[in-house]
Amino acid sequence: MNKNKMTGVMTPILTPFNDDLSFNPDLYVVQAHWLLEQGIHYISPFGTTGEALSMTVEERLNAVDTLIDGGIDPAVLMPGAGLCNLADTVTLCRHAVDRGCAAVMTLPPFFYKNASDDGLYAYFARLIETVNHPDLKICMYHIPPMAGIGFTPHLAGRLSADFSDIVVAYKDSSGDFENTKAVIAAAPHVAVFPGSETFLKHGVEHGGMGCISATCNVNPAKIRQVYDLAVGDLAGDLEQSNDEMITFRKNIEGYAPIPAMKGLLAEKRGDQRWRHVRPPLLPVNEASTKELIGLLGASLTEL
Repeated sequence: MNKNKMTGVMTPILTPFNDDLSFNPDLYVVQAHWLLEQGIHYISPFGTTGEALSMTVEERLNAVDTLIDGGIDPAVLMPGAGLCNLADTVTLCRHAVDRGCAAVMTLPPFFYKNASDDGLYAYFARLIETVNHPDLKICMYHIPPMAGIGFTPHLAGRLSADFSDIVVAYKDSSGDFENTKAVIAAAPHVAVFPGSETFLKHGVEHGGMGCISATCNVNPAKIRQVYDLAVGDLAGDLEQSNDEMITFRKNIEGYAPIPAMKGLLAEKRGDQRWRHVRPPLLPVNEASTKELIGLLGASLTEL
């Protein structure tokens, strides 16, 4: 693996809410510390899993400050920063850079579904020019099932070639491993992360740098184990561990994943505030949570 690139396992951390659906800073900091203790390399506040687009810009800035002020090293943080309007994206990026974060994970401006590669390139060129900071690092967030548009391999290659010190990573949540391989080929200097641990092993075999996965919130140690086995940092049965990890994820995917994972934290930690999600998401009920716990069985380690 190229040690000059970002590497490892990254968690798009769940966002906890109070009963009135306001942000809960205390639970957030506890979860972040626990993830790092379990071996996670990076934390990404406000990805899809963190209900980013249900949060205001001010809430997102405050949450990043909360983590850093709560003892989380900003060098392990990659906040989500992509919004449709450039000004708010600039605000989020500047704040992350000013606080010393490792990078920002940026969606394309997703409202106009027919946006061309040239249009998206113009947006990111303007973003980089406006932020105007030598420490800015961008991870392209490719999630067409949600955004409707994304970063094609050609666009990823073009951005990384023209802004090689800034556009440094790519999260592929397309679910299409052929796209992952195409981006690795088109943008060889970019750290490419599959957006699911399902592709962690294959990704490493083809030049990927790890994974950025929602289920790291509830299965971090196993995912880190598979990563270590895949890159050769740990001896053991990679195939068995990989199969166990994928089975765990498939069980989570049988439910609405964000409410389901929050339900697991609520049940296992005895704090029902973890069950809260913001509309349009709906919380999972306790019966479904107990059913999922039964399915996961011994694979569900202590949360």
